[in-house]
Amino acid sequence: MAAVALFLALLLAASAVHKVTARDRLGAVVARLAGVPMPLGVLLLALAATVEGLAALALLVPGLQIGGALAAATLWTVYCLTLLRQRGKVLDCGCDFVARERPVDLFAILRPALLALLAALVGRFAPLGLTLETPFAALALAALWFAAGELHSIPRPRSART
Repeated sequence: MAAVALFLALLLAASAVHKVTARDRLGAVVARLAGVPMPLGVLLLALAATVEGLAALALLVPGLQIGGALAAATLWTVYCLTLLRQRGKVLDCGCDFVARERPVDLFAILRPALLALLAALVGRFAPLGLTLETPFAALALAALWFAAGELHSIPRPRSART
């Protein structure tokens, strides 16, 4: 479970940094997803980045892991529900490091749901101590996570026409 906690912390930290470095684009994304004006979208973006950063740190501190897992699970659940409201629409969901509009489909909705579930499991079963393999396993999970997102973004041809 320690590798999963570290994977989630890496993902949260990367997301927080992404929100800070691409705040103009992602502020507009958040405003559109939440259905609020741009200034409030930017504020929500800053709040999300702060929660992500704090949750990432908390997941790495033994006495704070349950709180970090709860914060992460809550954040990803809210994101999942927000995407569920937008299901079928074509938009930039902010999930990628590049601006990419695509339909909000089941895959996009299930990604944060899976992360929320993993965070809940980390909170329930506090991770054991780190071993030599833990960082490598966490990095492997992160690589698989990002690869799955990239594979899903490959345009698929519509049904073949004769």
